[in-house]
Amino acid sequence: MGLRTPLYDWHVAHGARMVDFGGWDMPVQYTTIIDEHTAVRTGAGLFDVSHMGRLSFAGPDSFALIQHVFTNDAATMKDGQVRYGLICNESGGVRDDVLVYRWPYGYAMVVNAGNREKIISWLAEHKGTRNVEVSDRTTETCMAAVQGPKAVEMCHDLTAVDPAQLAYYHAAPSTYQGKPCVISRTGYTGEDGVEIIVAAAQGAGLFDELAARGAKPCGLGARDTLRLEAAMPLYGHELTEYIDPLQAGLGWAVKLNKGDFIGRDALLRLQQDKTEPVRVGLMLDGKRVAREGATIKVASVLTGINGCVTSGTFSPTLQKPIAMAYVDLPYAAVGTALPVDVRGKYEAARVVGLPFYRRPKT
Repeated sequence: MGLRTPLYDWHVAHGARMVDFGGWDMPVQYTTIIDEHTAVRTGAGLFDVSHMGRLSFAGPDSFALIQHVFTNDAATMKDGQVRYGLICNESGGVRDDVLVYRWPYGYAMVVNAGNREKIISWLAEHKGTRNVEVSDRTTETCMAAVQGPKAVEMCHDLTAVDPAQLAYYHAAPSTYQGKPCVISRTGYTGEDGVEIIVAAAQGAGLFDELAARGAKPCGLGARDTLRLEAAMPLYGHELTEYIDPLQAGLGWAVKLNKGDFIGRDALLRLQQDKTEPVRVGLMLDGKRVAREGATIKVASVLTGINGCVTSGTFSPTLQKPIAMAYVDLPYAAVGTALPVDVRGKYEAARVVGLPFYRRPKT
């Protein structure tokens, strides 16, 4: 049995199929992945993201510790701002991709479920003599995510701070049913979204209220197809200890000019390295899906593998098989034909620009 979020019983009672994910028992789907995916693209879906690690930083040296481990620049963040970035090892490989929150009284960080203990240990290892206390708030809180074009409207007046008041990638302390909560506006689906962090005991009631407002409960299956269409990397697939942020196409979240941080020297060297494979998007011509591990071999090359798929699915929105892969730089240009080995048969595919899906502007 894995760890369970405060919503485990809620998921089971509502017919979810449960699976292990990052050491947690999580819902993979309630109805069908396509139904849940479509609900997010057209209305609003409701996700339990309580398995994500929630860390808080207190003490005068909180900023210094975050700046030391974070590839992005926390110095330019304003109160209430949320910023994406990475935590790297000394070789430039990715230990995790994280969100940092800046508050008037300190900082917070959301990390991937499977990396929570690793990152807590990493922070302790690199704390040094800094006066900072890192607290793990994961099990004492519940985190709900509402994603979709109707997410903000559906959360209207749910908390004391209305999400419509927040800019994208911003957060605010608030209250839910008279008790403290945090509300933010980010997401992992390519759609607008609202996240609400409440005390664990309030989780089931919050989910009941959001579902009653019309948010469709969704599992990890739809979360994966949605994030893949939006070309958002998943740790353990597009990001690992052996993949650096630059080859992953995340150079925008690496501020090499901010001063020293763990991995900076290696990333400065890697910036000039043209031999590393890079992340690309692939669209297959047929209906067969290229799954993780499928190899790519350019027809004109007699020997050797030129790339490997890290994530693949059939896109419910585009009605085409799509994949993300790492390929050798000479084959990364948009339009390049790249045959992919799908269960022993090479299928025609081509490199396309990322993301595969971009939400309509309103």
